[in-house]
Amino acid sequence: MSIFRILGIAFLAACAGGGYYGYTNYYNLQTVTTSIATIAPVSEAIYGTGTVEPARWAKVVPLQRRRLIDLCICEGKTVKAGQVLGRQDDAEERNALNELQISSQQADRDLDRATKDRTKDDATQKEYEQRWTRVQEYKSRIAAQQTRIDQLVLRAPLDGMVLRRDGEVGEIAGPTDVLFWVGPPLPMQVVAEVNEEEISRIAVGQKALLRSEAFPAQALRASVSQITPKGDPTRKTFRVYLLLPNDTPLRIGMSVEANIIFREKPSATIIPAEAVSGDFVQTVNNGRLERVPVRVGIRGSRNVEVIGDISRGIAVLSPARPDLADGTRVRIDTSKQVTSPQETEPAATPDPVQSNQIQSNQIQNSQPQVSTTVAALAAPPIANPDDAGISSALSAHIDSVVNDARRNVGKFANR
Repeated sequence: MSIFRILGIAFLAACAGGGYYGYTNYYNLQTVTTSIATIAPVSEAIYGTGTVEPARWAKVVPLQRRRLIDLCICEGKTVKAGQVLGRQDDAEERNALNELQISSQQADRDLDRATKDRTKDDATQKEYEQRWTRVQEYKSRIAAQQTRIDQLVLRAPLDGMVLRRDGEVGEIAGPTDVLFWVGPPLPMQVVAEVNEEEISRIAVGQKALLRSEAFPAQALRASVSQITPKGDPTRKTFRVYLLLPNDTPLRIGMSVEANIIFREKPSATIIPAEAVSGDFVQTVNNGRLERVPVRVGIRGSRNVEVIGDISRGIAVLSPARPDLADGTRVRIDTSKQVTSPQETEPAATPDPVQSNQIQSNQIQNSQPQVSTTVAALAAPPIANPDDAGISSALSAHIDSVVNDARRNVGKFANR
């Protein structure tokens, strides 16, 4: 075999190895995307649901089960405490009162006669005392009967507005039927239920962000005004009162979702949650990937706060690619820039799976994030074990051919 043939074989083997290396390192690129770290205010909130109610109000409920004979047409009207709102049928009670009054009048006349004769002897004195006792008894019975009649009159329990009226004249209503809701229309509050596991984080004065289906585009705010000391052991919740501003568009009886802010930062470094892999993120530095240790702070549904050597404007791989080694050479493809979704403020976004549960760790971010496509130029990891074996065998074969060619060149040179 001539030296030129041996050199040709070696050259072809080297070209084959170089071609495979070039294919695996330059043409079979791993495409990843990055997002730009931004600075934004963030907050951590506790989720709850509640109902809008007046801060002070009362129900009007009949004490006895009777037929309604009169109800005012007064929804939305202002009333004073004690003002009559309705009446129940009291015919039976009034008949009994008339009989008592007639008997009382007869007792009074008997007492007058006994008063004139009480000084004659002991018998007349004793009769006088009996007549007097009977008169007092009738007075007490008449007063009690009058009270029973008054209980059939429905009155406003306090100054305010008739917020709602239920029932109609002719219906039978009893102690389980609420006929009127009365109270001052302002101020209003949200009575929310919060999971017992999160109640220790809530304090009076904290801000709350609300969401209502009636006003989906409006930012609704409130503040914690009171926390019920005793929770509900059955539902495992505590009642929290959120005071609404007087200019709120919410109306009494509306249901709302609330995020109570218990921790917030005016400025924090924000990246997509998918950019974090364990305790590090991957950045692009001088065309190479670099792992930067970070610690996750406030978590959101899409974005997270990171604490570490990450500043605004730094490109981080999103999603993270832990399969790419540290130091991998990359190339930024600016032709595929996209805008990553931005996080909104935690306006009571409920978890559809955990209905009526606490949703904490919300995050707000009003700044858009820009993603760019990055192509890795280093040899990508070989996921298929068969491909790894072929690559290893081919490399060993190429090395063997090159070494043989070198030895043969030395032999022919000595001849």
